[in-house]
Amino acid sequence: MIGSIGRVKVYAYCLPVDMRNGFEGLSALVRDQLQNDPLSGALYLFSNKTRTRAKVTHFDGSGLCVYSKRLEKGRFAALWKYTEREQLVLSRAELELFLQGSHLIGRFQLAPAPLSEKDLAVRS
Repeated sequence: MIGSIGRVKVYAYCLPVDMRNGFEGLSALVRDQLQNDPLSGALYLFSNKTRTRAKVTHFDGSGLCVYSKRLEKGRFAALWKYTEREQLVLSRAELELFLQGSHLIGRFQLAPAPLSEKDLAVRS
């Protein structure tokens, strides 16, 4: 289940996607457009042009999962309006806000950047 995933990278594709795409079509977008491996364990977020549907793909170690959400009222944030990049790196909290219909996502970074090995190095 998507809520049981620990610390994992989340990438949002910032262009509208045809939601008829399933496992193969979304995997191809991850490989070809985002230049990432769909089997890396990261979460990949996609939404449609009307912003009423979203899908998240995730490889759980045994197979590729596709989670889908259709809003009955309102619209998801239009990520393509806030950046010229093809992808945004989101925190899990930002992904959850997006899927709840928040429009804060993409306008500015809501979470601090993840710590790198350099940030964690002990200084003497």
